[in-house]
Amino acid sequence: MEEIDEGPNDIESPYDLMLELGGFSLSPLRCIYRVPRRLRQGNDDEAYTPQVVSIGPLHHGREHLNAMEYHKKRYLRDFLHRNQLNLEIYKMKIKGQEDRLRKCYAEPIGYSSEEFVRIILVDAAFIIEFLWRYNSPKFQDEDDYIFNKPWMDDDVSVDLRMLENQLPLFILEDLFVPEKYFDYPDKPSIISLSYAVFKTTFFTAGAKDFVLEGKSSSEVKHFVDLIRTSCLPSKLKSEREVKTINTPSITELHRAGIKLRAGSTNNLFDIGFADGTLEIPRLEISDDTEVLIRNLIAFEQCHYEEKYISDYVSLMDCFVNTPKDVELLVQYDIVENWLSDNSEVSTLINKLGKGVSINDNNFYFATVVEDLNSHCGTRWNKWKANLRQNYFNTPWAIISFVAAVFLLILTFIQTVCSIISIA
Repeated sequence: MEEIDEGPNDIESPYDLMLELGGFSLSPLRCIYRVPRRLRQGNDDEAYTPQVVSIGPLHHGREHLNAMEYHKKRYLRDFLHRNQLNLEIYKMKIKGQEDRLRKCYAEPIGYSSEEFVRIILVDAAFIIEFLWRYNSPKFQDEDDYIFNKPWMDDDVSVDLRMLENQLPLFILEDLFVPEKYFDYPDKPSIISLSYAVFKTTFFTAGAKDFVLEGKSSSEVKHFVDLIRTSCLPSKLKSEREVKTINTPSITELHRAGIKLRAGSTNNLFDIGFADGTLEIPRLEISDDTEVLIRNLIAFEQCHYEEKYISDYVSLMDCFVNTPKDVELLVQYDIVENWLSDNSEVSTLINKLGKGVSINDNNFYFATVVEDLNSHCGTRWNKWKANLRQNYFNTPWAIISFVAAVFLLILTFIQTVCSIISIA
């Protein structure tokens, strides 16, 4: 294996001089950001910080990630052997893209040109090998540290979903030669290989079709962007202006007589309210959910004007205030809870909405919120709900109510008869 030097930065590099002279400017190519402080405050920093492997320059050199550097270089050795090209050729490939790569980061990267190229090459080769081995278990080596250690591949895939831990997708596409990995006619792309690694409940039912439609780095910037793009709603945002984005909680809605139903589609954005029934697509809550959603939100808040994920989380934050709300969502098969209890889920949902900026005039669920508030504000609906819950929630209550009505009718008849007899 050719040695990859990990020496100190060269302070005489043109990039260091540029930083000293204040020559850094934000590029329209930027797509990899530090998570904003307002999203970090009061939240678990581990949701944004890789735990086993650093990818790219932002977390490179962190002490707790150094153990993986040896295994990354082993993957680089296998990558070079498989492609039958030497290290210098790949360094030149990346060197030719260095300016474009640096512009993808929303902050100046202080590493020298030589060190920056080395980081990108090692990490890109690692990702390509990881994706291939994940999709081709029969080719995993017996001494592969990642795939022969319990859950290590899952830990790596979680780290690859973090916004600060990304490489631009175009460099992976530039270095990946499918013919070197697959000998059948249908050669997969980097995006299609990624599907198996990143598929979650945030992918819609048609997500696999999406990733196989020939999408490329011109449309998808990196892995976090891939996941977000794959779960976007099919409908555009509503132009309807709303007075508030707040709604009653699920428990309050239930008390108001609104029926709950699990959604008929897998798209999380297909939340609808009609004829007194609130339909919410199923959501799986597991140990990895927080990392996934937090990083999707962070990327969206930094990069996109249309904040679909943020709107979804804000609505769910309104729906869920207590463990009782989660209990109802689980009861109606809307939430699949893989955590320890309902209290943990309610706490998670409430924390996810903290620090998230929402545009009241461009809220995706504006129609749903307004219709729910209108329904709950109608006296007739409140009376019907109260009647149903207090008098019709058990057979004995129904019998009691009928008996009371019957006695009232008898009393009325007796009174009328008395008046007639007197007359």
